[in-house]
Amino acid sequence: MAIRTILTDKDPVLHKVCKPVENFDERLWQLLDDMADTLEKADGVGLAAPQIGILRRMFIMNTGDGLRECINPTILERRGQQECTEGCLSSPGEYGIIHRPAKVKLQAQNRDGKFFIVTLEGLAAQCADHECDHLDGVLFKSKVDRMLGPDELR
Repeated sequence: MAIRTILTDKDPVLHKVCKPVENFDERLWQLLDDMADTLEKADGVGLAAPQIGILRRMFIMNTGDGLRECINPTILERRGQQECTEGCLSSPGEYGIIHRPAKVKLQAQNRDGKFFIVTLEGLAAQCADHECDHLDGVLFKSKVDRMLGPDELR
Protein backbone atom coordinates (compact mmCIF):
# COMPACT_ATOMS: atom_id res chain seq x y z
CA MET A 1 0.00 0.00 0.00
CA ALA A 2 1.10 3.54 -0.68
CA ILE A 3 0.16 7.12 -0.01
CA ARG A 4 -0.71 8.88 -3.28
CA THR A 5 -0.30 12.59 -3.97
CA ILE A 6 -3.59 14.48 -3.91
CA LEU A 7 -3.88 16.90 -6.82
CA THR A 8 -4.92 20.48 -6.16
CA ASP A 9 -7.85 22.15 -7.88
CA LYS A 10 -5.50 23.95 -10.27
CA ASP A 11 -4.61 20.64 -11.93
CA PRO A 12 -6.48 20.22 -15.26
CA VAL A 13 -7.01 16.49 -14.56
CA LEU A 14 -9.63 17.42 -11.96
CA HIS A 15 -11.75 19.12 -14.62
CA LYS A 16 -12.11 16.05 -16.83
CA VAL A 17 -14.90 13.46 -16.98
CA CYS A 18 -13.84 9.99 -15.83
CA LYS A 19 -14.25 6.72 -17.71
CA PRO A 20 -15.93 3.64 -16.20
CA VAL A 21 -13.91 1.00 -14.42
CA GLU A 22 -13.92 -2.16 -16.52
CA ASN A 23 -11.38 -4.46 -14.87
CA PHE A 24 -12.04 -5.70 -11.37
CA ASP A 25 -8.65 -7.20 -10.64
CA GLU A 26 -5.66 -7.01 -8.30
CA ARG A 27 -4.55 -3.73 -9.85
CA LEU A 28 -7.90 -2.17 -8.93
CA TRP A 29 -7.74 -3.64 -5.43
CA GLN A 30 -4.26 -2.15 -4.93
CA LEU A 31 -5.52 1.23 -6.10
CA LEU A 32 -8.45 1.08 -3.66
CA ASP A 33 -6.07 0.15 -0.83
CA ASP A 34 -3.77 3.05 -1.76
CA MET A 35 -6.76 5.39 -1.83
CA ALA A 36 -7.79 4.22 1.66
CA ASP A 37 -4.28 4.88 3.00
CA THR A 38 -4.23 8.28 1.31
CA LEU A 39 -7.65 9.24 2.69
CA GLU A 40 -6.66 8.20 6.20
CA LYS A 41 -3.37 10.13 6.10
CA ALA A 42 -5.16 13.23 4.74
CA ASP A 43 -7.81 12.93 7.49
CA GLY A 44 -10.62 13.34 4.96
CA VAL A 45 -14.04 11.76 4.55
CA GLY A 46 -13.97 11.11 0.80
CA LEU A 47 -11.51 10.69 -2.04
CA ALA A 48 -12.26 10.28 -5.74
CA ALA A 49 -9.83 8.61 -8.15
CA PRO A 50 -9.27 11.78 -10.23
CA GLN A 51 -7.95 13.49 -7.09
CA ILE A 52 -4.93 11.19 -7.33
CA GLY A 53 -4.68 11.48 -11.12
CA ILE A 54 -6.71 8.39 -12.09
CA LEU A 55 -9.54 9.23 -14.51
CA ARG A 56 -11.80 6.34 -13.52
CA ARG A 57 -15.30 6.44 -12.02
CA MET A 58 -14.61 5.42 -8.44
CA PHE A 59 -14.40 6.93 -4.99
CA ILE A 60 -14.05 5.88 -1.40
CA MET A 61 -15.58 7.44 1.67
CA ASN A 62 -15.62 7.06 5.42
CA THR A 63 -18.12 9.25 7.21
CA GLY A 64 -17.71 7.46 10.53
CA ASP A 65 -19.36 4.13 9.76
CA GLY A 66 -16.44 2.42 8.03
CA LEU A 67 -14.86 2.57 4.62
CA ARG A 68 -17.18 2.40 1.62
CA GLU A 69 -15.81 1.72 -1.87
CA CYS A 70 -17.97 2.91 -4.75
CA ILE A 71 -17.01 1.92 -8.29
CA ASN A 72 -18.97 3.18 -11.30
CA PRO A 73 -21.41 5.00 -8.99
CA THR A 74 -24.69 6.48 -10.12
CA ILE A 75 -26.96 8.57 -7.96
CA LEU A 76 -30.40 7.19 -8.69
CA GLU A 77 -32.32 9.64 -6.53
CA ARG A 78 -31.73 12.86 -4.60
CA ARG A 79 -34.17 13.95 -1.89
CA GLY A 80 -34.43 17.01 0.27
CA GLN A 81 -31.77 19.60 0.81
CA GLN A 82 -29.21 20.39 3.47
CA GLU A 83 -27.03 23.44 3.88
CA CYS A 84 -23.47 22.34 4.55
CA THR A 85 -20.06 23.75 5.24
CA GLU A 86 -17.88 21.93 2.75
CA GLY A 87 -14.23 21.65 1.86
CA CYS A 88 -12.18 19.38 -0.37
CA LEU A 89 -8.83 17.64 -0.06
CA SER A 90 -7.97 19.19 -3.45
CA SER A 91 -8.64 22.69 -2.09
CA PRO A 92 -6.77 22.64 1.22
CA GLY A 93 -7.88 25.25 3.72
CA GLU A 94 -10.80 26.47 1.62
CA TYR A 95 -14.42 26.05 2.73
CA GLY A 96 -17.77 27.24 1.53
CA ILE A 97 -21.49 27.06 2.17
CA ILE A 98 -23.19 24.69 -0.26
CA HIS A 99 -26.54 22.98 -0.64
CA ARG A 100 -26.49 19.22 -1.12
CA PRO A 101 -29.24 16.61 -1.05
CA ALA A 102 -30.25 15.43 2.41
CA LYS A 103 -30.64 11.88 1.11
CA VAL A 104 -29.29 10.04 -1.92
CA LYS A 105 -29.94 6.60 -3.32
CA LEU A 106 -26.66 5.39 -4.78
CA GLN A 107 -25.96 2.43 -7.04
CA ALA A 108 -22.35 1.28 -7.42
CA GLN A 109 -20.14 -1.76 -7.67
CA ASN A 110 -17.83 -3.15 -5.04
CA ARG A 111 -14.21 -4.19 -5.64
CA ASP A 112 -15.39 -7.55 -6.99
CA GLY A 113 -17.75 -5.93 -9.50
CA LYS A 114 -20.96 -6.80 -7.63
CA PHE A 115 -23.66 -4.14 -7.79
CA PHE A 116 -25.23 -2.70 -4.64
CA ILE A 117 -27.71 0.04 -3.85
CA VAL A 118 -27.56 2.06 -0.67
CA THR A 119 -29.50 5.01 0.72
CA LEU A 120 -27.31 7.60 2.40
CA GLU A 121 -28.32 10.53 4.58
CA GLY A 122 -26.68 13.59 6.10
CA LEU A 123 -22.90 13.70 5.83
CA ALA A 124 -22.80 10.44 3.84
CA ALA A 125 -25.24 11.88 1.25
CA GLN A 126 -23.21 15.10 1.08
CA CYS A 127 -19.98 13.16 0.61
CA ALA A 128 -21.35 10.82 -2.08
CA ASP A 129 -22.76 13.79 -4.02
CA HIS A 130 -19.45 15.67 -3.72
CA GLU A 131 -17.38 12.67 -4.86
CA CYS A 132 -19.72 11.93 -7.79
CA ASP A 133 -19.21 15.54 -8.87
CA HIS A 134 -15.46 14.86 -9.02
CA LEU A 135 -16.09 12.01 -11.45
CA ASP A 136 -17.76 14.49 -13.80
CA GLY A 137 -14.97 17.06 -13.48
CA VAL A 138 -16.98 19.34 -11.18
CA LEU A 139 -15.33 20.93 -8.13
CA PHE A 140 -17.26 22.07 -5.07
CA LYS A 141 -16.12 25.68 -5.43
CA SER A 142 -18.15 25.96 -8.64
CA LYS A 143 -21.32 25.10 -6.67
CA VAL A 144 -20.90 26.98 -3.40
CA ASP A 145 -23.28 29.72 -2.38
CA ARG A 146 -20.29 31.56 -0.95
CA MET A 147 -16.78 30.84 0.21
CA LEU A 148 -16.00 31.25 3.90
CA GLY A 149 -13.20 33.26 5.45
CA PRO A 150 -11.03 31.68 8.14
CA ASP A 151 -12.98 33.42 10.92
CA GLU A 152 -16.34 32.10 9.63
CA LEU A 153 -15.82 28.35 9.96
CA ARG A 154 -18.59 26.78 11.93
